Amino acid sequence: MAMNDDIQLRLNSICRLSTIARALGEERTRKELIPFLSENSDDDDEVLLAMAEELGVFILFVGGIEHAHVILPPLESLCTVEETSVRGKAVDSLCKIGSQMKESDLVNSFVPLLKRLAAGEWFAARVSACGCTDVLKTELRSSYSQLCQDDMPMMRRADASNLGKFATTLESAFLNVEIMTMFDGLTKDDQDSVRLLAVEGCAALGKLLEPQDCVARILLVIVNFSQELSTDSSQHVCSALASVIMGMAPILGKDSTIENLLSIFLSLLKDEFPDVHLNIINKLDQVNQVIGIDLLSESLLPAIVELAEDRHWRVRLAIIEYVPLLASQLGIGFFDDKLGALCMQWMQDKVYSIREAAANNLKRLAEEFGSEWAMQHIVPQVLDMVNNPHYLHRMMALRAISLMAPVMGSEITCSKFLSVVVEAAKDRVPNIKFNVAKLLQSLIPIVDQSVVDKTIRQCLVDLSEDPDVDVRYFANQALRSIDSAAVAQS
Repeated sequence: MAMNDDIQLRLNSICRLSTIARALGEERTRKELIPFLSENSDDDDEVLLAMAEELGVFILFVGGIEHAHVILPPLESLCTVEETSVRGKAVDSLCKIGSQMKESDLVNSFVPLLKRLAAGEWFAARVSACGCTDVLKTELRSSYSQLCQDDMPMMRRADASNLGKFATTLESAFLNVEIMTMFDGLTKDDQDSVRLLAVEGCAALGKLLEPQDCVARILLVIVNFSQELSTDSSQHVCSALASVIMGMAPILGKDSTIENLLSIFLSLLKDEFPDVHLNIINKLDQVNQVIGIDLLSESLLPAIVELAEDRHWRVRLAIIEYVPLLASQLGIGFFDDKLGALCMQWMQDKVYSIREAAANNLKRLAEEFGSEWAMQHIVPQVLDMVNNPHYLHRMMALRAISLMAPVMGSEITCSKFLSVVVEAAKDRVPNIKFNVAKLLQSLIPIVDQSVVDKTIRQCLVDLSEDPDVDVRYFANQALRSIDSAAVAQS
């Protein structure tokens, strides 16, 4: 307890650094407080994180831009600690400080600091964005190029994963020569992990290049990388390649995508790993906008069916959430033939989260295709479920009705839903009955007042006399809602 109190005390002090600095004055802050902070980088991570954040706004307290360089030493120390969040916040603060420093201080203080920290993960890429001069950018490009050839694979992985970010800070004149030379080297690295990270950055680099350069420099790398899958079919590699292809399609355009990427795309849809399929389906709209869904539908359906029945419930949940998008992309005809049955199958899944998502899915489909379509393809099957022997399935039917009623409107709610709901109030299971009470309450704003008075109120009165305490509670709550609405209208 005492140790925790001690940490909290130091944390409170660090959070009040600006107040302490004001009290000390600019000169004492530079000569006493900053050196003290530089020597105390072995504290609790939470304390160090707060220190890194506070120092990012410390220029004012050390005497302005003229003395900004004095803040660099404690931030340099924080950039070397083990905790990733502390290092990240220290780099953010360095970027803030560096963006305000004079050119001479950048060259004399900032670049040497950069070189000392160059072995640290992803450092150069983040610092390069701090509004540096041409002299400093030249230094940074040289440093980054050297780091891309570093002996340590960890360093090259960091460079590969951040090359796209680094490229966005440079003028276009340097892209085709310096940046793409680094990219080519990283994609030919002897470490698989470095090559993979370089390829994952293809889309970020592709957005910066002219279309013809993108085809010449980026596309070839993707095609070659896909050929490596014949010897390396790991889930992570396949999933990464799927993401790259989906991201590149809008950049390359229709002709290049069809000619060069479509065959890879279709082969990935047949991959054994569900995450690969999900990466594709998640960004399906991007590909559809480029090449059209017709070229994909035949290969897409088997993947969807397989995912819909996957043994991992989170995979099934993910595909359900994509169904409205697929419906809009595939169109009513394709959806009715191929996916309609799956949507009702999910309503009876053994996992509650799947059933709940399936009910919401029916609502979104009714919104997408309209009430007339829903009346023909969804409503009859939902109403049949109200009579299912399994009470959980009956409950999901009521849930679907509650979600669909606002979409379907008053007329269909009264003619199709209401009588079924009232009949369900006679169910032997209390959970069903109190869900009926909640459902009836949700229908009050949808139907006419005459329907409320004639049908809904009487059903709720009957439920308010039920032996089960929960049924009575929700019935009475719904009745109060009716009374409140009546008072508001009078």
